[in-house]
Amino acid sequence: MKTIPNHHRILLTGATGYVGGRLLTALMSSRHDVRCLARRPDYLIPRIKPPNTVVTGDVLNASSLEGVVEGCDTAFYLVHSMGSAESFEEQDRLGSTNFANAARHSSLRRIIYLGGLADDERGLSPHLRSRLEVGRILRTSGIPVIELRASIVIGSGSLSFELVRALAEHLPVMLLPRWVSVVAQPIGIEDLIDYLVASMDISVQESLVIEIGGADVVSYRDLIVEYARQRGLRRLLIPVPVLTPRLSSLWLGLVTPLYARVGRKLIDSIRHPTIVRDPAAQRLFDIKPLGVADAMALAIRNEDREFAETRWSGALSSAGSAPFGGVRLGTRFFDSRVITVPVPPEKAFAPIRLLGGKTGWYAYDFLWRLRGAMDLALGGVGMRRGRPDRDLRVGDPLDFWRVEAYDPPFHLRLAAEMKIPGRAWLEYEVKPVEGGSTIRQTAIFDPAGLAGLAYWYGIYPVHALIFRRLIHAIARRAGFSST
Repeated sequence: MKTIPNHHRILLTGATGYVGGRLLTALMSSRHDVRCLARRPDYLIPRIKPPNTVVTGDVLNASSLEGVVEGCDTAFYLVHSMGSAESFEEQDRLGSTNFANAARHSSLRRIIYLGGLADDERGLSPHLRSRLEVGRILRTSGIPVIELRASIVIGSGSLSFELVRALAEHLPVMLLPRWVSVVAQPIGIEDLIDYLVASMDISVQESLVIEIGGADVVSYRDLIVEYARQRGLRRLLIPVPVLTPRLSSLWLGLVTPLYARVGRKLIDSIRHPTIVRDPAAQRLFDIKPLGVADAMALAIRNEDREFAETRWSGALSSAGSAPFGGVRLGTRFFDSRVITVPVPPEKAFAPIRLLGGKTGWYAYDFLWRLRGAMDLALGGVGMRRGRPDRDLRVGDPLDFWRVEAYDPPFHLRLAAEMKIPGRAWLEYEVKPVEGGSTIRQTAIFDPAGLAGLAYWYGIYPVHALIFRRLIHAIARRAGFSST
């Protein structure tokens, strides 16, 4: 059934979460009026553009929900307490009960809820059992509830993707417990957002439970193998007959970004197959979800795009000092340093736009050339390409870099093309401030397996020395440059 988009007045809960944040972006780009409910609105306010708004409220506090639903025709309930140190089942029960009570006498015409893909049967994990219970409680409001039930979500930043990525990146040899072979039907985050948005416009007279999933039925083992294939990693997977959820969660806590308690709840859910058995979604939606390979490739590409669009100004102190090894986010490491110069951005950027080639690299230039010679010996491009005799353009070679982004006098990003076990970038950002400009220099490395980790930590002392002197050399030259 094709849907006809309408203009909606939406109440969005869970906008600070992974799915909620993605959904917020999609709703605002579709020109709907969105009202976000948040316990800490300060986090969301910078992302909101009028006429969209943020209101303070907490589903665990019934009095804070008074009036927040009024004027809205659609509500998304994306609240989840899985990361809570307390009883997440009790919190999920209380939150959904309070929300159902607030919605009962409101102007809402439908509630859209994202639950977990599971059968209503005994033996479910507490996590999946709670997901089903929340759907039942929301339906007591008397308002039609569209409950979308999904399994594993594949997307840059999703819990499952981070789990798969961390395991594949860090462990060349993996002992795989039994739960890694249980089948699921993963869905790409883009497809999931499409289902949520389309749910606002499908025709409903009563509550619906709709199972959604991607095109493939696979296991976590298959996901690890697919991620490793796309990243060019060779991994040995050894099945083991017994590894309890508790031991597995502690193991995950050591080798992945997951907290042990979240890992245990996630593993408890993975013990049961989560596949689509009811084909109603094919009839109700004009959506053709991606298979695992395409969803994984899109997640990796989107991670690069989101990474490129991210600015690291809040990651380090203004002094620019970094701990040994720099700062790590996901699989990436970065060394970011910032300095203030008493000149406008045009002058601050002038020495940056001249980097490389005959000009050199301002700090320990002989080490840069030694690195180029080593790269040449390994079959890489070395430093022999130099730089163009004109201003830079996107796509230009620059010694052993290539210009990936260029927006003078504010931004330059170089992607490394030397032989290294991973991927690397060098980025410069210039921003005007009172009395001058700030220059931020960020070196980024995305390691490939253990060889990449050894490379980063092995050369970091030298890199830290070079990067520290380099930004100061740029600042000195900016003070005397004229453009």
